[in-house]
Amino acid sequence: MIIPPEPPYKQPQQRPGVTGRGRGIACCRDRRSDMMAADFTGKALDAVLRHSTSLPEGTPQVRGYDFNQGVDYNALLQSYYTSGFQATNFGKAVHEINAMIEKKLEPQSPDEEKEEHPINLNPCQRERTGCTIFLGYTSNMISSGIRESIRYLVQHNMVDVLVTTAGGVEEDLIKCLAPTYLGDFNLKGRELRPNGINRIGNLLVPNNNYCQFEDWLMPILDQMVLEQNTEGVKWTPSKMIARLGKEINNPDSVYYWAQKNNIPVFSPALTDGSLGDMIYFHSYKNPGLVLDIVEDIRRLNLQAVLAKRSGMIILGGGLIKHHIANANLMRNGADFAVYVNTAQEFDGSDAGARPDEAVSWGKIRMDAHPVKVHADASLVFPLLVAQTFAQKIGVLATEKKQD
Repeated sequence: MIIPPEPPYKQPQQRPGVTGRGRGIACCRDRRSDMMAADFTGKALDAVLRHSTSLPEGTPQVRGYDFNQGVDYNALLQSYYTSGFQATNFGKAVHEINAMIEKKLEPQSPDEEKEEHPINLNPCQRERTGCTIFLGYTSNMISSGIRESIRYLVQHNMVDVLVTTAGGVEEDLIKCLAPTYLGDFNLKGRELRPNGINRIGNLLVPNNNYCQFEDWLMPILDQMVLEQNTEGVKWTPSKMIARLGKEINNPDSVYYWAQKNNIPVFSPALTDGSLGDMIYFHSYKNPGLVLDIVEDIRRLNLQAVLAKRSGMIILGGGLIKHHIANANLMRNGADFAVYVNTAQEFDGSDAGARPDEAVSWGKIRMDAHPVKVHADASLVFPLLVAQTFAQKIGVLATEKKQD
């Protein structure tokens, strides 16, 4: 057997200037590096795997609807509460509205009524219940199919006070004269205008509808001026809306049912729309009509002041939102509140303000549990009605059969 020669011995290479002592220092540095790495790793592990404290007993678990159970729309909507995000806010809004209804249906003892109000001080002469429900909505709600949901509530006397804009009044009346049509958000205004077609989002309103509205309205305005001058009638926006609801005499109308069920409708900016246009034109033909907004603010505020409890349901923002909230300031805040809108608060607008801002002003009570659903009301409100008022149709007051 041939034994290979041993390789020549090689002296370990050293970095220039590194002695044996230097090699010892390098080893120490390596050990310190390992220790530092272990320290960093431990801190990372502590951060990533931080121990949790126990959540309060009964905290809901996130769980959505299981379609393996089939299609059950009631169960689907109930599952929103545990689905998270705005679905959970929807579920909270259902609970808040049902709490309003529960208080509204609480029986009032005769003794309690006599002690608090020996006579009915409400200028609208509505029967007092355990909770006065204010419903506010912007004009686009009436332009859209949400009108039918609102009409349902008013027809069955489920709410007590309405607040809306001029468009929220006139669009309801105009729909009794001529229809609104579905269009598209992308239709060009420069093409619609020459054809006399007005666009509201993806809805289309022929301008002829407003011409029909003028023909219908002008004789009523003449009669109102006559009654003012000969009978001393003092007109307010709410009284005018009640009169128009009676004159339209159409069960499809929100305001037909409002006057029938003695539900006041407040619209302090009633001239800001087609109604204002018609009043303007009429003032040259038959001048003198006066609408007193001071009497109406007294009437609205008293709805809140005289309420045992109050609840606000507000679709949209702007004037209608603040008008209801400010009325409830007169009683140190509403007991219940639900907002449905898409406005944000970063610009300081009242429309985008969350309910907690209203708490700071005394417009919602400090012990209330208000809810804002950040969503398009055309999607959400019919579902809210389905899970609240429509479930209680058998116990809530129904419409009057006669005027």
